[in-house]
Amino acid sequence: MKVLANDGISQSGIKALEAAGFTVDTNHIPQDQLIQGFNDGGYCGILVRSATQVRADMMDACPNLKFVGRGGVGMDNIDVAYGREKGIDVFNTPAASSQSVAEMVMGHLFAGARGLHDANRRMFGADGAGFKNLKKKFGKGIELRGKKLGIIGFGRIGRSTAAYALGCGMDVVANDLHADFDPIELNIAGHSLKVNVPYVELSELIKTCDCISIHVPKQNDGSAVIGSKELAQMKQGVLLINAARGGVIDEDALLAALESGQVRYAALDVFENEPTPKQNLLNHDGIGVSPHIGAATLEAQDRIGTELAENIIRVMGVKA
Repeated sequence: MKVLANDGISQSGIKALEAAGFTVDTNHIPQDQLIQGFNDGGYCGILVRSATQVRADMMDACPNLKFVGRGGVGMDNIDVAYGREKGIDVFNTPAASSQSVAEMVMGHLFAGARGLHDANRRMFGADGAGFKNLKKKFGKGIELRGKKLGIIGFGRIGRSTAAYALGCGMDVVANDLHADFDPIELNIAGHSLKVNVPYVELSELIKTCDCISIHVPKQNDGSAVIGSKELAQMKQGVLLINAARGGVIDEDALLAALESGQVRYAALDVFENEPTPKQNLLNHDGIGVSPHIGAATLEAQDRIGTELAENIIRVMGVKA
């Protein structure tokens, strides 16, 4: 029983699978060679993250494909419904990375509020007058406490983000048509506190929030959730975070809103053209960027690997 972990898997996942009798191959097969490589390798299933795509053509051409596992949340790189119709088990790990992504969102928020992303870049070689000029330039930050954070998409990651923001003293509202709006449970110094996060219409969230964090999947029609219309309706000086999927924010419209001052700061962990994002996004003073690493913590990767292993053992009917 051979498993192809085409985008990698943590040692905890490998250890669990090997203990159950599986062989795990972490060598990456390029997309254009994936079908032949899978069949020639004698694999029973494939594990991917966001890079490798598993489409209907592969599902049709690989008769031994029993499962497709996605290490992470979104599965827009997999033809999920088609695979399940063919009897292929398709699964992901939606809960394993929530805390890690939420912590990164908060990191970007703090960086944007104080201009840390840009200050860090400009400090190299600064001394004397240069240092004083930078101190003046970046001495106009804002505090997050008391600011209103709007969360678009209130699933596991959105709820985890809300918990951190509430702990920082932010006022939090959320929009989601289907999510659970049960109270958020905060655990602080051994004390448990439940806090309700109000549901608001998307139009109200966009118009009234000081900070907005997006946690929705890529839209089926490819359209942006936040475009020029929505950006124009936001409060001037808004902080905007996208750690969900590239294309959820119209990148050209975002650049225009940054130039006009409508948006004070934007943070992007995901991009439309990964792995080759537009250079004007990467170089813009008002944008903090990271290379799609929201879930890339040691703890999250351990949880993802273990959960993938448990699903594979279940699918293949192996006693662990």
